[in-house]
Order: sequence, then structure tokens, then C-alpha cells
Amino acid sequence: MRKAIFVLSLVFTAAFALTGCKKEAEVSSDEIVVGHFASITGPTATFGQSADAGIRLAVEEINAAGGVNGKKITIITEDDQSKTEDATKAVQKLINRDKVVALLGEVASSRSKAGGPIAQQNKIPMITPASTNEEVTKIGDYIFRICFIDPFQGEALAQFAFKTLSAKRAAILLDSKQDYSVGLADKFRETFRANGGSIVSEQAYTSGDKDFRAALTSIRSSNPDVIFIPGYYNEVSLIVRQARELGLNVPLLGGDGWDSPELTKGAETEFNGTYFSNHLSTEDPDPVVQDFMKKYRAKYKSEPDAMAALGYDAALILADAMKRAGGTESQKLRDAIAATKDFNGVTGKISINADRNAQKPLTILQIVDGKYRFAQRIGADGAPLTEFKPITSDTPKK
Repeated sequence: MRKAIFVLSLVFTAAFALTGCKKEAEVSSDEIVVGHFASITGPTATFGQSADAGIRLAVEEINAAGGVNGKKITIITEDDQSKTEDATKAVQKLINRDKVVALLGEVASSRSKAGGPIAQQNKIPMITPASTNEEVTKIGDYIFRICFIDPFQGEALAQFAFKTLSAKRAAILLDSKQDYSVGLADKFRETFRANGGSIVSEQAYTSGDKDFRAALTSIRSSNPDVIFIPGYYNEVSLIVRQARELGLNVPLLGGDGWDSPELTKGAETEFNGTYFSNHLSTEDPDPVVQDFMKKYRAKYKSEPDAMAALGYDAALILADAMKRAGGTESQKLRDAIAATKDFNGVTGKISINADRNAQKPLTILQIVDGKYRFAQRIGADGAPLTEFKPITSDTPKK
């Protein structure tokens, strides 16, 4: 996938050259300026790149169809370099310099929590495509999300581990510096124990770590049936490799932070026997999903991931709210986003509840020889919508 990422990087570079330095004086009365703050570079760059690609595809379609209330949308993307402190600066620039009427972003919960208060203070509606930490939308009534939240995700994964995989002893390896990871671990722990399971070991690491062998060795001695790793793809990629090297061949579980084309590269078979929750399965026969995939492939010559689909949905929901609001006046736009019901998105039918969170389904994916295969769909009420479909690899183990 290096070629695909390089292609997207060229697109982003061109987009920044055209829109990244737009000043207030250059804003036309015939355009609607929307900001996107994202990790275009840095350790979690694929998150921001994919979300931006999905957003730009949606905006291209919206504008081709006549725009919103006769006006075209212009997206200005500010790179926060995967840094929390830079997310704050990015939002300040987009609001104060570029005079955006709304914000899309961030993917990472910690960075949404950094930028959100500024949006709230300025009464700029903000929609995060993928920040799942429960606290994000509690920032204020101008902050929304179109993804499911960590309590739902953590509970679904714990139920899947206990009931579907028949695990009774679980270990947790979490990133202690990421709100996303801590929140997922909390709900998984609570739910797994409530089902009658035991947490036999709990270890922590910090973003940027490279060697996880000490923690994994401690986990191995506890003899778990399953290991829950609610981290981001860059560390998870190393953790899984090192776990298999140490003979930890039990199922490994994670959340949507695993989703990246970089996750399994060079270790495809080591990831066999791993599962993660996500917002999208490319195997979904839904015409909405397949149409999105066709358009994305045609534009970017690469496969979309869930972050791309969430970015796409976020932009479409914002545009739909602008149409229903009759413009971009702050309060009216906020109210229109809050009133979103049964929006038929690529990542599922989306309704925004009273807490400004999305009610929608969740998908469990199984990794088989480096490919993300559909395993099960969980409804917004936590009940399985489909039967579990385990897939066995035909590739000999290394």
C-alpha cells in the first residue's frame, strides 16, 4: 500500500498549495469554507490522510451536484502532525485566520479533545468522523460525532470475546497516554467481568514505544485465553509481531484504531487469529458501500479504509445539515446537525442522539493473511445482527 499512500500524499500536497493558505480576504461570497484538522503527517498519518481523502471525495460530489444552497464548499485542511498541541493550533488557525463556518475532525480522540473546546468557545459546529472516546462530545453542544463511542465498542468486544470466542481469562495491554485506549480498556474490563470472566493481567505502554516484550512476557505467564490491545495501528503492528515471537498464539482483539494499510505489512500471517471492531467492511454488499468503494477507487487508485468512509459520511452529513438549516448561521447549523436522523451513510444508518453521539451498528473484522474479512455485525442495541463467520487461513504458519 505504499504506492497508495504516496498517491494520496500528492493529492494532499496539491490541496494544501491551493487552499491551505487561503486568507479571509480571498473568501468568495459564493463559497462555504469548512475546516478539517487532521494528522496528515506524523505517527498516525494514515488516519488523517484517509479521512481527508473521503472528505474531499464527498465535497467533490456535493459541488458537482450544485453545492449547498447554490454555494460551493471549499475544504481547508490543517495538518496537526499527529500532535495534541498542534491540534489546538490548527483549530485556532482555521477559525481565526480562515473564518471557517464548521469543522471536521479530528480522528484521534485526544486531538479532538484538544481542538473541541476552541470550536465550542467560538460556537463553530464540529463533527469528528472517528473520535470514539466518550468525553469528546461532552465538551459542549457544538461538538458532534458520526462514529460509535468507546463504551459501545468496548462492550461489544468484551461480549464477542466471552460469548463468541468462549474466552474466560483475558489480558489487557493498553496505551496509558491515549484517552481512546484507556476508555476502551475500561469498558472491556467492566463488561468482561460482568459476564463472569477474569482479567488475569493488565499491562501498559506509551505511544512511541518499540519494545513490548517485557509486558507480553508478563501477560504470557498469566495464561490468558484472549488479549485485548486497544491501541493505534503503529504500536499494535509491533505488539502482534512480538506476541507471536514469544509464542502467544491466543486470539488478539482491538478497536478501530487498528484500521490502517500499514497494520499487517510484512507480518500478514502473524495477524491470523486477530479481530478488531470497525465502522466498515469492504465485503458489505450494501449498494451504498459498494458505490462508495467504486468512486473512491476511481479517484485515488487505492482501496478505502474506514477512516475514508467516515470522513466521507461526516462531510455529507454536514452538507445535509446546511441544506436543512437554510445556510451556515451557527445556531441553526448546530440545531440541524443535532436533528440528523436515519442518514443512510456508507458506515451505516446514522442518527444523532441527545448527547450528540451517533447511534449506528458496529462490525467485527477478522484478519486473515493480511486481509480484513467480515466476521460479525453488532446492532446499536448491542445485539448481534449476523452470525459469527470464522475464516481459516490456508497459508502455512512461518
